[in-house]
Amino acid sequence: LGMFKTMCIAGYILSCGVLWLVFYWKPAWDVWANCIPCSLQEADVTLLRTTDEFQIYSWKKVTWISVSALNKFRSDYPITADENSIINKAIMKPDLKVRCIQVQKIRYIWNNPEQQFQKVGSLEDSHTCSAIHAEFGSGLRCEEQEIRRLICGPNAIDIQVVPIWKLLIKEVLNPFYMFQLFSVCLWFAEDYKEYAIAIIIMSLLSIALTVYDLRKQSMKLHRLVESHNSVRVTVCRKDEGFQEIESRHLVPGDMLALTGGKALMPCDAILISGGCIVNEGMLTGESIPVTKTHLPQADDSRPWRTCCAEDYKRHVLFCGTEVIQTKADGNGPARAVVLRTGFNTAKGDLVRSILYPKPMNFKLYRDALRFLMCLIEEAGEVVKKALDVITIAIPPALPAALTTGIIYTQGRLKKKGIFCISPQRINVCGQLNLICFDKTGTLTEDGLDLWGVITLEGNSFQKVHSFASGHSLPWGPMYGVMASCHSLIVLDGKIQGDPLDLKMFEATNWEIEDSCEDHVKNGEFPHAVVIKPGPKASSVPVEGIAILHQFPFSSTLQRMSVIAQEIGGEQQVFMKGAPEMVTKFCRPETVPPAFASELQLYAARGFRVIGLAHKILQAGRQVAGLTREEVEYDLTFLGFLIMENRLKAETKPVLEELSTARIRSVMVTGDNIQTAVTVARDAGMISQTSQVILVEANELSGSPSASITWKLLEESKRNGYSNLGRFRSEVGRSSYHFAMSGKSYQVITQHFSYLLPKLLVNGTIFARMSPGQKSSLVEEFQKLDVHCQQEGIDQGCAFQALKMAHAGISLSEQEASVASHFTSRTPSIECVPELIRQGRAALVTSFCMFKYMALYSTIQYLGVLLLYWQLNSFGNYQFLFQDLAITTVIGITMSLNGAYPKLVPYRPPSQLISPPLLLSVVLNILFSLCMQVFGFVTVQKQPWYAQQNIYREGVDNGYKSYENTTVWLLSTINCLLVALVFSKGKPFRQPVYTNYIFVLVLVVQLGICVFFVFADIDGLYSRLDPVLWLKGDSHALGLSVVDSWPLLSQEAVIENRALWMLLKKCFRYQSKSHYKRLQRMLEQDSAWPPLNETVFSESRGIPVEDTRVAYRNPVFESNEDMF
Repeated sequence: LGMFKTMCIAGYILSCGVLWLVFYWKPAWDVWANCIPCSLQEADVTLLRTTDEFQIYSWKKVTWISVSALNKFRSDYPITADENSIINKAIMKPDLKVRCIQVQKIRYIWNNPEQQFQKVGSLEDSHTCSAIHAEFGSGLRCEEQEIRRLICGPNAIDIQVVPIWKLLIKEVLNPFYMFQLFSVCLWFAEDYKEYAIAIIIMSLLSIALTVYDLRKQSMKLHRLVESHNSVRVTVCRKDEGFQEIESRHLVPGDMLALTGGKALMPCDAILISGGCIVNEGMLTGESIPVTKTHLPQADDSRPWRTCCAEDYKRHVLFCGTEVIQTKADGNGPARAVVLRTGFNTAKGDLVRSILYPKPMNFKLYRDALRFLMCLIEEAGEVVKKALDVITIAIPPALPAALTTGIIYTQGRLKKKGIFCISPQRINVCGQLNLICFDKTGTLTEDGLDLWGVITLEGNSFQKVHSFASGHSLPWGPMYGVMASCHSLIVLDGKIQGDPLDLKMFEATNWEIEDSCEDHVKNGEFPHAVVIKPGPKASSVPVEGIAILHQFPFSSTLQRMSVIAQEIGGEQQVFMKGAPEMVTKFCRPETVPPAFASELQLYAARGFRVIGLAHKILQAGRQVAGLTREEVEYDLTFLGFLIMENRLKAETKPVLEELSTARIRSVMVTGDNIQTAVTVARDAGMISQTSQVILVEANELSGSPSASITWKLLEESKRNGYSNLGRFRSEVGRSSYHFAMSGKSYQVITQHFSYLLPKLLVNGTIFARMSPGQKSSLVEEFQKLDVHCQQEGIDQGCAFQALKMAHAGISLSEQEASVASHFTSRTPSIECVPELIRQGRAALVTSFCMFKYMALYSTIQYLGVLLLYWQLNSFGNYQFLFQDLAITTVIGITMSLNGAYPKLVPYRPPSQLISPPLLLSVVLNILFSLCMQVFGFVTVQKQPWYAQQNIYREGVDNGYKSYENTTVWLLSTINCLLVALVFSKGKPFRQPVYTNYIFVLVLVVQLGICVFFVFADIDGLYSRLDPVLWLKGDSHALGLSVVDSWPLLSQEAVIENRALWMLLKKCFRYQSKSHYKRLQRMLEQDSAWPPLNETVFSESRGIPVEDTRVAYRNPVFESNEDMF
């Protein structure tokens, strides 16, 4: 090993650091050269590789943590109270040391018994509910807390603003700038001092722009997380009572006491007593208060997360959220056990996804490298002055020009109220062809209007009771549900909460008591929310209702329930939620036979239908210890609450604009499937002539294990398409849409995964989707080679889905949120077409810049090659003029074109290596070569031309010549023409004449070139050695004018989309994307779509990973817990 390291050090010195640079760019080579392979247990250095298609390598050094200095421990005694803790398994005895590595801000420690690295910084998932209460309910010992702090690290999301010198070094070590450094050294060696200095200035400008952008992003991220690290908290120490400490000293297992007013959560914690109202706006982008309840003390041997099933996140206070109110119980103030700390928390995961984004497989960036390599290889064929010519072939202003384009686009987006924390995603927006919308608050108004209630009499539905009529609802269980089954709170004298709850409660004209002092004095309901009739309420036979306990609404569970008691009366259970879900907990005899048809009637009209139920709770039961399962059964169905959710005014025009642009829209919602279909029709997402096929999948007991059925929705049957043959002949295979629920989607992914891609091709409505299912759906769409954008505003939108999408946009009033790549301050989907327009313009600008920079360097390169026939070349000031005065100014101003206001029904190209672009580049090179050769020859035939007596000592390239001057002027004017030709306008950018600064720059530069032709100023030409005055000859200008016509005409022909479509049709070229191939296959399949058919799974489904984790970060799923 020592010999290998010695050889590497010698290689660094002998290669003048080149070998070190290669190892810096290729970490795997560094490890292979300096280390010898061994087992993971013996390793001092670990080589890591990502499991995605990019397979990026990195290496981490194994470090040691010593805990011996903290205390004296017996070698046979557990270090922590929990014998099964990973910390106990990681400490090596008798040395009392721990091996660890840190990967992307997460610490992994070596598990000795299992011989692998495992993540540390969170409580083990194996703990049961009762174990959490018993082991951590009274806090940790001071000694154990110190050990956990040392091994787990500080509880801080430290995002230091990266020092400018570090950003500079990292940017300078980029291969491109290393090549520039090599070029500058070469030019200084050849005495091109002025030109080398100019290139240094241009490179510094490019680096400064990039560093400015990176520094700005670093500061923005630092501001987003800095408040988390400076919080004072109260913790309980076993045998020592309560102490106040800094939040950075918290460790998993600490017991927090939640007292006082508003406070930021500095960690993820499990609520074990009391209750909390929190604002999760920092994570979700929406500031609706959310109710958290304590973890039950269930006597269950299953892990706590499994025991709580889908509702476990209702017991978790997430880092970064704001605790608005706390509710004490009989055991004292609200308490919570620290679950995760630092970057292991929900907020930490989202921040890491920004720091270490998943690489984008975007063809533009990949092809750009290939393009530059082609330029180098092209230049490498020259023997004489080969190194000099290679440096000419690579445009020095390219990085600055590309960075400038992105900065301009960010500025335009900011003016529209759209903020971006991932600038590299802007170009990706130009390729979006599918948008996933949430419904409530995104397509429809944020608020709901209460339209009416439908009560039951006997076993049949009654007429709708409309609140608009002015008649109050008679007192009864239905009234009790509306008054008490909610999670509203009084904050700053104002009732706040979910808009649905708010509208429902306001209809009763009741009030929530801001203080319950009267009842506390009497010993009644000391920790309950008391509601009473307001001044405008109708006369009721009760004084009020106390809400004793809440089981909050969950988008996964699709219901909420409360235990309430009439003052002086009996305890009752009230439930509201999705009607299909509510009836599962009701006695069958209480559900009317017309339930399905009644629900269908109102859902088909676009109403949001809520099911209501209740039951009398058995007297004498202790409310505090009851679980959801013990309460939610044998209820009596009461009827429907009908809410009207109107479309936003801008929804239909925006969806029509996207449809016209052939950008597909998909609805992913937690609402009823029939309501979603109706809203989709009203919004224009599904046309009135298209039919909707409902896909239902169910798990079966025994074998087969699952079934899937296709059938038309009731509305389609009413339109006369119940017959399969008529449907296929009259409607056509392209005019149908699949709709499915989250439950069906889950069954399909497990048992019918081979059908999922086929269903996604025409899948438009995904209803009753949980947050995890939304994230999974976005990932499945991406597998079809679809560029997907997720947009949402409501709490069920799942910000892991926003992060998973190619471009996630959150509708939030905050300027920036860690929840998504883009944030629109205006809660309107009008930001979607705007973002696509700007993305397309930015993408086209990047292509224009690449083409121009490639052509400019090639034109300069051809001119140098031509002059080599006379052993001549351009002088320093000639290079300087072209690179600085011409190309750099053009590169900065060419990107100023704004986005074209209309979205056309096709996207800009996504790859540089494509026939139109290559043909354009090749033809431009040929035209440029012809023009320069023709000028080279023509100038020799002029009557004033003289080859003799122009040699002069001291000229840096040997002698002056008319050929040099002619080729230089022609190549300079050619660069101006290419810039004009490549500055594309419609259909993705504003026309070039609207870019006034760019047009002015071209006119001034052309004027300077004309001045050089006609001005006879010896002093000027002496500074531009080896330039000679062309005696006012206009041949150069004539050649330029002649050359401009083929340049403009060939570009117009090459960019003619209709021509390329005709060629594709003639040669029968078809898209190779997975989505298009699948679409063609389904169009040719006469048996698709199936109707009125049921298919059974052949074998047991493969269990899929649980996607119900709250705030899951998909970027870090693979092998994160262990190596």
